[in-house]
Amino acid sequence: MIKPNVKNETGKLRTVVLGIGEEFGGVPTLDEAYDPKSKEHIKNGSFPTQEAVLEQLEGLKKVLLAHHIEVLHPQNIPEVNQVFARDIGFVVGNSFVVPNIIAERKKEVEALAPILEQIDPKCILRAPEHVRFEGGDIMPWNDTLFVGFSKDEDFNTYKVSRTNEAGVAFLQAQFPHLKVIALELAKSDDDPRYNALHLDCTFQPIGNHQAIVFKEGFKYETDYQKIENFFGKDNLIQISRDEMYHMNSNIFSISPQVIISEKSFGRLNGILRSLGYTVEEVAYNEISKMEGLFRCSTLPLVRE
Repeated sequence: MIKPNVKNETGKLRTVVLGIGEEFGGVPTLDEAYDPKSKEHIKNGSFPTQEAVLEQLEGLKKVLLAHHIEVLHPQNIPEVNQVFARDIGFVVGNSFVVPNIIAERKKEVEALAPILEQIDPKCILRAPEHVRFEGGDIMPWNDTLFVGFSKDEDFNTYKVSRTNEAGVAFLQAQFPHLKVIALELAKSDDDPRYNALHLDCTFQPIGNHQAIVFKEGFKYETDYQKIENFFGKDNLIQISRDEMYHMNSNIFSISPQVIISEKSFGRLNGILRSLGYTVEEVAYNEISKMEGLFRCSTLPLVRE
């Protein structure tokens, strides 16, 4: 049996679901794509090949296994992109939350069935149909829960708006012992440089009291100020719009001291090392073309 336990973003990782790239469906048509970065690479003829995706996922898996982390996978569904496991479920405390996600991705949730069978049904929380959220927008941080969302006007306008106000309210009701800090994200269906697809595309806590953040990824500066007030300005690593575009905030902590990061993130990796972190560099630049990186590919089930 799996006993879910995730209190924050950086506790020592014990068990994780890693996305898969077998039979991921190849290059989608523009009509089939549902994020602006994928559309950009489809138009440019630079969308990643299945071979590249498999190679980079394997590189990430090798690092996880080297740190004695149990790695699980969803069931393979032919012709479905299952690289980004983060959005199809998430753990808050001892609860595994099964979200309602966009219709195009519902098969991905079904692929978790063998894993969910290993979890006590009393620990599984399913949201009502009108409640919408994806795991990339949900960040437990001890007694706080950060949630990226869109108000109804944006949620009903943008395909890239994945968490609604009902989602925020549901989490507040289900986890009353946590302080929910809701952060409205900047959205664009057309320009990946002005789109925070999920909260982890513009913000992520690291260590015990620090965070990486792109200030303009929030729709309003007042929401960015919530981050600054919480962590303190001196504890924030600010990234640029170009670094946000390349997914610099979407690194993945496997302990408070160890961070998995893209090997091309020279400035960020240098800062992290100067702050005392161990940085495991992995090539993931091809997968980033689908508007996701390390956090997007991983669904932690158990952290110490």
